[in-house]
Amino acid sequence: MLVFSKHKLVFLSVPKTGTTAWQAALAPHASMIVTDPPELKHAPIFRYNRFFRPALEKFIGPDLHVIAVMRDPIDWLGSWYRYRQRPFLEGKPTSTAGISFDDFVQDYLQGKQPRRANVGSQSKFLEPQRNGTAATHLFRYEDQPALERYLEGRLGIAIKPERLNASAPAELPLDGQTQARLRRKYAPDFRLHASIGSDGQYTPEPVPSPIG
Repeated sequence: MLVFSKHKLVFLSVPKTGTTAWQAALAPHASMIVTDPPELKHAPIFRYNRFFRPALEKFIGPDLHVIAVMRDPIDWLGSWYRYRQRPFLEGKPTSTAGISFDDFVQDYLQGKQPRRANVGSQSKFLEPQRNGTAATHLFRYEDQPALERYLEGRLGIAIKPERLNASAPAELPLDGQTQARLRRKYAPDFRLHASIGSDGQYTPEPVPSPIG
């Protein structure tokens, strides 16, 4: 997560959306950089709302702009799958070595996911809170120029991030029935990604109703 106090801007780090490269490019201009632990570096909206927003609004002011990047849901799962095939994870419960991408997605679709497929959901990460806290703008991972234009306009600097921490590309075939199940079960992710415009405007998913 990056905070730019003078510009009242917060850049949330959705996992597997190129945030390492953006942190490297923007770190010299940020007033606060959260890189560790991962639970705070990759703080979702609900955690930002609970732990960061009150302090930032107290010391920076209200009306903060909160931005994030979202990736095509299948491509996002593919990135997780490739990352967890790396040798340093071999033999660990989170490794995807020895299984196909289709097997990985089927694991992801289970009610109780095995650890290797327990990667969360982008729409859940970005879920608006009942007090109105939500991302102000979302940008598609597949449309990096749109994010560059926004940041250059907002921060008043020229930006060109390098690609860092990227997994090696690979063909990841997915059975048609598996994909159909994925699109049904994780429909909010596909709807949210499809709603993002080139200017960062998007259609948020409905705020969940309180239990009881």
